Amino acid sequence: MSKPTIGFIGLGLMGGNMVENLQNRGYELVVMDLNKDAVAKCVERGAKTVTTAKELAASTDIVMLCLTTSAIVEKVVYADDGLLAGFKAGSVLIDFGTSIPASTKKIGADLAAKGVGMIDAPLGRTPAHAKDGLLNIMAAGDLETFNKVKPVLDDQGENVFHLGELGAGHTTKLINNFMGMTTVCAMSQAFAVADRAGVDRQQLFDIMSTGPSNSPFMHFCKNYAVDNVSDLGFSIANANKDLGYFLQMVADLGTESKIAEGSSANLQAAFDAGMGQGNVPEIFDYFKKLNK
Repeated sequence: MSKPTIGFIGLGLMGGNMVENLQNRGYELVVMDLNKDAVAKCVERGAKTVTTAKELAASTDIVMLCLTTSAIVEKVVYADDGLLAGFKAGSVLIDFGTSIPASTKKIGADLAAKGVGMIDAPLGRTPAHAKDGLLNIMAAGDLETFNKVKPVLDDQGENVFHLGELGAGHTTKLINNFMGMTTVCAMSQAFAVADRAGVDRQQLFDIMSTGPSNSPFMHFCKNYAVDNVSDLGFSIANANKDLGYFLQMVADLGTESKIAEGSSANLQAAFDAGMGQGNVPEIFDYFKKLNK
């Protein structure tokens, strides 16, 4: 059976490596991105490119998005020359980004009216895993649509989960990032408070890491706060965006999260201080200088 033609929009670190992996596995790609150098790299490996999302949708079987915000996803879908205008019945849209579930469900309903399927499939792991097809993929949507694209997802992910109805993937990713980013904020401030109180940061880590607080996130925070190694490849800007999306989601669900509000306030303050492009554990520097 021939492989589907894939359109891919969003060629950042993750998306660019996902495209390279798909090309290495014999897929025909049509790509778009505002970064012309990123597009050129894909074209050099045999991809085609177009000037509008409408053209991309019309010329492919599966369209994949790896974009930064729900607002950008909606613009790409709903613009006059956007995906919705070009999709043919039977196509599938896969959103690999971290988006607001309510937005995902709205897009899915509008696509379904045109006979187009949608899967939300946020990602776990790193760009290096993307290049090797070893991502964790939290997919959700109609089971028939999921099964239709699963062979392609299996070429991109080592672990591919189906989580239920459309939006469940983005919901799960936001909960996951709420937990992770809150942990990083708490541990980074723990190191900063220890420093202010005259407690050795390495000693604090040695003690805490022998107990149930030990986790990979603790190690990422220790690597920066103690060893000055910033090795968690997730920016303060992205964490700030995701916590904002989590807060919007819980509001849509009729509840609230004071914990997330606190983490979000700290991430926003670090972002406002010009630290947005730093990795999340670098918020330690913000906490270290923080005065009442």
